[in-house]
Amino acid sequence: MPIPRRRALAILGGGSILAALGGGAAFLATRTPERALAPWAAAGRYSDPRRNALSYALLAPNPHNRQPWLVDLSKPDTIELYRDKTKDLPHTDPFSRQLTIGMGCFIELMVIAAAQTGHGVELDLFPKGEGGPVARARLVPDGTEPDPLFAAVHDRRSCKEPFEDRPITPKQTALLKPFATIITAADRVAALVALTWSAWQTEARTTRTYKESVDLMRIGKAEINAQPDGIDLGGPFLSSLALFGLLSREGQLDPTSSQFAQGVALYRRILHATPAYAALTSASNTRADQIEAGRRWLRLNLATTANGLSLHPVSQALQEYEEMREHHDRAHQLLAPKGHTVQMLGRLGFGPRVAPTPRWPLETKIVDA
Repeated sequence: MPIPRRRALAILGGGSILAALGGGAAFLATRTPERALAPWAAAGRYSDPRRNALSYALLAPNPHNRQPWLVDLSKPDTIELYRDKTKDLPHTDPFSRQLTIGMGCFIELMVIAAAQTGHGVELDLFPKGEGGPVARARLVPDGTEPDPLFAAVHDRRSCKEPFEDRPITPKQTALLKPFATIITAADRVAALVALTWSAWQTEARTTRTYKESVDLMRIGKAEINAQPDGIDLGGPFLSSLALFGLLSREGQLDPTSSQFAQGVALYRRILHATPAYAALTSASNTRADQIEAGRRWLRLNLATTANGLSLHPVSQALQEYEEMREHHDRAHQLLAPKGHTVQMLGRLGFGPRVAPTPRWPLETKIVDA
């Protein structure tokens, strides 16, 4: 839980810290982790249609930014996609449901990107069962028409910021309904605000689940460039706080610390500044259902971007461990018919533009070329 930006500004505004930085403006200007963000600029610069499509696919949203995808390109015109199980989240995602949804996001963005070069994708999910590849994809140069949602790929974000206090319009709601259930009624929104806030607190105050997130924090430019996955806490302000010991993993883990308290206050403000929600449900909960949910979520995220909106997944209440059971049950009471599964829940509204999330380069994700 990073220190709120306003608090960071107040701290850094003190002349002593900026003076200690030895030319504060120059220091702050060098805190962007350019190497970790390079895959965003590299997308689309490959002559091989498979690599070209994959260079976009790796920009897909995924839980805790684990980027759990590996690809085998040893067969001509074919991509075999695997989930890297070293990226598992055993405490918050013990059945790998959310990680599988992330794989679905990857697949859909790969399909959308392939269409840009006139390639269709013949997709076979779990061709060897759950123990083998997640998918086998064959690119076919069949003149497939480009997808209009591709235009939003480079601007797509998961916006973890407070949203403006204004409703989404009926027109925007109608445009998003093909992708998800859009919830704008004040009473239902209030119920979901209460649920997501309570669920977030449960995760943050359950030691093993919160530690799973803290262990994945990358604090400052050097850590983010060295390991561009997990939860990035970078940029000039947070990097400066870390430099002066005001932001640390130890502080984040200590529920009696000011860092923890400030993080709680920040997330309360974020989650309560929510004018609408988007939810995805499925009638069953197979791996194929989870892949399909990821594909729908990716399209929803692109559609929100294309329509001037922001989307932020708030998955805590959907997690499947004992301490979260009450919230999990409540989420299903509020959002799904009996027997159905809520696969995704997200805040929806007008948020600020935020920076892209770090990514591993494509070459690090190819296991056999």
